[in-house]
Formats: sequence, C-alpha cells, structure tokens
Amino acid sequence: MSSKPASLQHLAAADGSCYGCGPQHPSGLRIASHWHEDGIHVVARHTPREEFIGWPGLVYGGLLAMLVDCHSNWTAMAAHYRAQGREPGSEPAIHCVTAHLGLDYLRPTPMGQELLLKARVEGEVGRKTRVLCEIHAGDVLTVRADSLFVMVDIARLGEQAQRATGG
Repeated sequence: MSSKPASLQHLAAADGSCYGCGPQHPSGLRIASHWHEDGIHVVARHTPREEFIGWPGLVYGGLLAMLVDCHSNWTAMAAHYRAQGREPGSEPAIHCVTAHLGLDYLRPTPMGQELLLKARVEGEVGRKTRVLCEIHAGDVLTVRADSLFVMVDIARLGEQAQRATGG
C-alpha cells in the first residue's frame, strides 16, 4: 500500500495558518499541492464545501479565486526551491506573495465535483514569477488564470505590515 507524499504545504509550512492552504487553520480549505509526475506542473484536488455555493448548483467565484491564489503561490515557491536545488522546507525558507491575480471564468463550475487545479511557471523563476493555472471540473476547463508572485523576506514583510497599520 503506497501513501501519497506530503504536500508542499506540509513540507514547507506545516504550521501554516492561511485560510486557503494552511495545514493548521482549524476551518480552512487546507489545499494540498504536489508536483505532478511530469515534473512541470503542480496539482491539487479540492471538493468545495456546501457553504461555497454561488448561484444555485455553482461554486462561488471568490472561492475559485482563492484556490488559484494559494495553489499558484505554492507553485511559484516550489519552483524557487527546485531552481535552487533544494527540497521544500529546507532553510532558508522561501516565501512569495501575490502581486497580480488574473482569472478568466470560462464556464460555470458545478458544486459537488472534485476540482483539479493544475499550475506551472511560465518563463523564468526569478524575484517575480509568472504562474499559469487552470481549474477543471471533470473534463471541463472552467477557470484559467495568469498571475504574478514576488519572492519576499517574510520578516521584512511583517515589519512593513506593522508600519502600515501603525503598530
């Protein structure tokens, strides 16, 4: 009996609290991203819970954006680790934030189906990394996204956030 390898999130941020992808968020989505066997794509599967209904029978578009955001960010970070010849979770940790999130909703996404997220880096892995992501419901492509992620120093980012809020 083979077990699925640990997700990128568990390897690199086991204590993560992000609502979308944090393994430790008590009621979050806990997206689990993995390198695909092709070595190019990062994939995740997610079945939306009933509270994420939009129109009757359809997934709320904001949830789809959240799925793309978290999964694409992990695709960028995984690509950074790989480009540096390191395993996810090795030190120093790599962190990226969203600079641009662009989605095209191509078809309605039905509730009650497992969704497949499939993402890859387009171009070079650098301080700014472009990620293309798709969401499929069965054989139907429902969302296509083109987003940009920026590698950041997490301590410095926290300091900037504190200054911005007057803390």
